[in-house]
Amino acid sequence: MNPFTAAAFAWQTAFVFTLRSAQLWAEPAEAQARLTGYVLEKQKAFTSGAFAAGQAALSGAGAEAVMAAAIAPSHRRVRANMRKIIRG
Repeated sequence: MNPFTAAAFAWQTAFVFTLRSAQLWAEPAEAQARLTGYVLEKQKAFTSGAFAAGQAALSGAGAEAVMAAAIAPSHRRVRANMRKIIRG
């Protein structure tokens, strides 16, 4: 991952976290269900990344490709969450 993509990913992650935190604060009655969804979403992305990284490593890919495979599912999820939050 190049430095610009990494910086964008970090910014997007912070943006999504901040806005979701504000939503939880504004609607506390829905917090438990939303937090459960967030946890499951992250678990799925991290598991997908671990499997993708394992496949890449077993196929002989270099360290950079293995890292990219590991991060890709989380990166896609963060971008999708950001688009969903922006659209409302």
